[in-house]
Amino acid sequence: MEFLKIVRRRSFLSEVVYTALNVALAIALLLIIRSTESIWFAFGLILLSKWRVLAVRPRYWFVNIQANLVDVIVSVSTVIFLYASSVTVATDEQKLGLEVVLTLLYIGWLLFLKPRSKRAYVIAQAAVGLFVGVAAIYMIGYNWPASLAVLLMWVIGYGTARHVLSSYEEPHIVTLSLMWGLALGEIGWLAYHWTIAYRLPILQNFLLPQVSLIVLCFGFLAQKSYDSYFHHQRIRLNDILLPLLFTISIVAVLLFVFDGVNTSNI
Repeated sequence: MEFLKIVRRRSFLSEVVYTALNVALAIALLLIIRSTESIWFAFGLILLSKWRVLAVRPRYWFVNIQANLVDVIVSVSTVIFLYASSVTVATDEQKLGLEVVLTLLYIGWLLFLKPRSKRAYVIAQAAVGLFVGVAAIYMIGYNWPASLAVLLMWVIGYGTARHVLSSYEEPHIVTLSLMWGLALGEIGWLAYHWTIAYRLPILQNFLLPQVSLIVLCFGFLAQKSYDSYFHHQRIRLNDILLPLLFTISIVAVLLFVFDGVNTSNI
């Protein structure tokens, strides 16, 4: 009984330390962005927080990097959002409010969504990584070289696909992940030459790229199609009909109904 009490005490203490460190990381990113208005120190802190990825023999580095890629995408995207809010939002009250909301969302990612291992949570993690990663690229990268935007889209596609497929124990995980990365790279090339963004309510200067919503819909359809194939060895129309109609409807509305701000030539 005494041994069980020690184990429980250590487990509770480790949970407290884990929670405190993650909250401290999120707050530190906010303070760095607010005090320096630079993303590089924040990126450095993120790299330091991932020291365990490389705290193994070098032959395991690539495996660990792939396993942590979605978390890195979300963390880097959070820094970009914080930076964008600091330089685009007009009033100090709106700026502080948006930064606090972003920090709380990042804390929620670190403490509640990221640690989950059930398939539904893994899919949700990949969806978050896909959406925020693509949004971050086109929020600040509309004047980058096209090759860089395409490469980053490929990385996001590969990382998020691998994250989902790992929960299915897919034997061809690398091939399928590369294919999804290629598809996102092609979408990224098109979006680079025709970048549309939407003004958010209240935050008029904080723009949401249209392509982030489109790839999220395509990712939803791709996951439902794969899930149907995984369970039935074929893609059943009944399994994907509603996701297909949903995706077509949302993409059609985004492309032909909602007008955004064209940032291709900014």
